[in-house]
Amino acid sequence: MKFRGLLIAAVLLAALSGVLWWSNKKKAAEEAKPDTSATVKLVDISQAQVTKVSITHKGSPAVVLEKTGGQWRITSPEQYGADQDTVNSLLSALNPLNADKLVEDHPSDLGQFGLKDPSLTVAVATTSGRITTILAGDDLPTGGSSYAELAGDSKVYTIPTYAKSGLDKSVNDLRDKRLLTFDSDKITRVDLTAKGKTVEFGKNNQNEWQILAPKPMRADGLQVDELVRKLKEARMDLSVSADDAKKAAAAFAGGTPVAEAKVTDSGGTQTLTVKKDKAGDYYAKSSAVTGVYKVTSDLGTGVDKTLDDFRNKKLFDFGFNEPSHMDIQDGTKSYSLQRNGEDWFQNGKKLDNLSVQNLVDKLRDLTAAKFVDSGFGTPAIHINIVSNDGKKSEKAAFAASGADFIGQREGETSLYLVDGKTMKDIEQAASDVKPAPEKKK
Repeated sequence: MKFRGLLIAAVLLAALSGVLWWSNKKKAAEEAKPDTSATVKLVDISQAQVTKVSITHKGSPAVVLEKTGGQWRITSPEQYGADQDTVNSLLSALNPLNADKLVEDHPSDLGQFGLKDPSLTVAVATTSGRITTILAGDDLPTGGSSYAELAGDSKVYTIPTYAKSGLDKSVNDLRDKRLLTFDSDKITRVDLTAKGKTVEFGKNNQNEWQILAPKPMRADGLQVDELVRKLKEARMDLSVSADDAKKAAAAFAGGTPVAEAKVTDSGGTQTLTVKKDKAGDYYAKSSAVTGVYKVTSDLGTGVDKTLDDFRNKKLFDFGFNEPSHMDIQDGTKSYSLQRNGEDWFQNGKKLDNLSVQNLVDKLRDLTAAKFVDSGFGTPAIHINIVSNDGKKSEKAAFAASGADFIGQREGETSLYLVDGKTMKDIEQAASDVKPAPEKKK
């Protein structure tokens, strides 16, 4: 009986030992398996380190980007300027590139993942001379992910489809699509020829646009900036077919000239020529890129301008600067206002600020209806405005012309036709300036 008990105990101990051995072995095997659920950082390369990128699509030549002088260019399969923002977006996909999970550590068949002959290969060279190559294969049937691996690494991962899309760029995706590639911050001159006349713009010492030709005139800076913006935003449409490109070239060749714009910056002068066909469509040819391209009507009408479209029709330039002194001589009426700090005075007496501000606003907004060539007679109204801490003085005289007035700024030959009601409103605003209310004791 005693022997039987010992035998049973020995059998139970052996069984427990076996279970323990099997459990430990299973645990070790589980620990040896790769963690297929953890996010893995495949690539982490800062944009500043990248010097060259090669993108190869299966069956197509590689698209090669190289950085020269701080600027990216496409060097293969042909030489093109690159869209710097698009390239930077591409590089941001590598900083970092994370995998969703590890699929297999040592796959026996890469073909099942589309990695034996990858649809996309991206090689990235850095300042250290190291080259990192990402291979992208098939998309998963469930969507949202694609298979990928690093060259020289046997592991297969999945990466988000948006990460693959961030790297999957064609020549047309990466090309600089601007028709003119000037630097807006370094423009020194703009020439526009339209309707048979040429207008030349330049900037003065205050970085303000001025009309230089056909003769020196004040320019409407907002209008010149708008012209520059439209030239800057003129784009090529690289998605058109070869037949459409030929049609565009033919339409341009037989089209009616609309305008020619020349923009000069520190890098030289670029020219954009715009024509219009019988159907009313606009086409452009640039000295900065090859080819002829259909462009928007917004660009076409934006360059189809005359001299007067760019002339400054405002009689005074003090803008948002508050005047420090104003003199108005209106027949027998005379006003002389001085600002001291936040307050206005006349003959040493403090004035009501609201009534003075009403006058300032009307003088600031005083705008001609158009320019005229003659008709300026004996001035009936003289206005002098001092602003910019006394550094800027503007004088203008106004002569009656029927129900309206013709104004002329001192030192200029331009004549401004001003609506009669506008001048009457200014006269009334000057008359309405009143003393400041007395403080109650």
